[in-house]
Amino acid sequence: MTTNGAAEQVGRFTLDNGLRLVTAPASTGQVASVNLWYDVGSRHEVPGRTGFAHLFEHLMFQGSGNVTKAEHFDLVERLGGDINASTSTDRTNYYETVPTHALDLILWLEADRLATLREGMTQEVLDNQRDVVKNERRQRYDNQPYGTALERILRLAYPEGHPYHHPTIGSMADLDAADLDYVKSFHELHYGPDNCVLTVVSDLEPQDVLARVEKYFGPIPARSTVPEIPDPSLTTPLAGPVRDDVTETVPAPGVFLGFRVPAYGERGFDVMHLASAVLGQGQGSRLYRSLVVDRQIAADDGGAAADVLPFRYTDSLLLVNMLAREGVDGQELESAMREEVFRLAEGVSETELERARAVLERDHLQSISSPAGLADALSSCTQLFGDPELAHTWPRRWADITAEEVQAAAESLLVEANSLVVRFDPEPATVAASQS
Repeated sequence: MTTNGAAEQVGRFTLDNGLRLVTAPASTGQVASVNLWYDVGSRHEVPGRTGFAHLFEHLMFQGSGNVTKAEHFDLVERLGGDINASTSTDRTNYYETVPTHALDLILWLEADRLATLREGMTQEVLDNQRDVVKNERRQRYDNQPYGTALERILRLAYPEGHPYHHPTIGSMADLDAADLDYVKSFHELHYGPDNCVLTVVSDLEPQDVLARVEKYFGPIPARSTVPEIPDPSLTTPLAGPVRDDVTETVPAPGVFLGFRVPAYGERGFDVMHLASAVLGQGQGSRLYRSLVVDRQIAADDGGAAADVLPFRYTDSLLLVNMLAREGVDGQELESAMREEVFRLAEGVSETELERARAVLERDHLQSISSPAGLADALSSCTQLFGDPELAHTWPRRWADITAEEVQAAAESLLVEANSLVVRFDPEPATVAASQS
């Protein structure tokens, strides 16, 4: 179990403009990992304007007032550094790991695009990056086997107009409708120091890091207008089972089961996170032992069949997904998966719980073992919970959860009325070809 020592070395500061700075020592010397979490994700979008948070993940690398197109990437890569970004429902994240001597350069680059991005934004840049995002959607969603699964799951789980109803990639129509004035206004509304958590993991003293951050970010004013955020509350139950049956060119039947569970950060979420590990994480999990090893009806994907999609501001989703083994149809696999999931309500053993805790703690500790991973976790815990030290102490949340709690949660949540199903079945021609 992680001790208090690492958590006590976390530094927390807030600049006059509202930017929150977190510092922590790096596990390896002479590198600095910089991580920025902006509180803007797909949940901040409105119907007809989806995909904009993710579009900005691309636009933020296309030049600003003092940096030319792609220069940000080029400068970091010439240093031998790592650089990337990602978007989710609840945030947009930008991060770099570079030699410590380059920290000032990275802070300047990040501050410059925060303050002056709109100066470098043109119609040509927007058109180019819109096409890049549309191509990404084709490759990762529309033309990928099972690629639309998450999009279909979200549509079933959250009603039309709900901020979690759509995926971060957005729709082709909404991306086509993006205009330069709206894109600039989106940046002005959501990208300000008062809407950012900046984490620096390095071998520098916290006050040294603070002075550097003050130098580059301190002069940037807070946003003049704070946007209204769409209401994420849910007023109606799933009233399941609700389902979406898909017949298309896939290599084998695939079944995705979903259940609404408590929001990320609540104890009920932690209970269901443990339940997901009992069900489908690792080769000792129930689904792997039952459907892969014993009954041999599910394909072996290494043991990762269940997890919880963590949403901070609305119900999260416990997801269970498996692909059928050759010769097994989708209905047989779906029925077997349902049986195993619903059987959790009959109880779990202490041995299963101990194994589940070990699996989750291992994954957590691995995620924070590098400077970059730690920086990301610190930013996450600061933005979502206001407590960066949770990055080190999170495994304690699972320690006292009892078998009775898991069973009670399963009895209440892992039921037909709270379930959704997305099932992919191969087109007849695909089935015939695989059997010939």
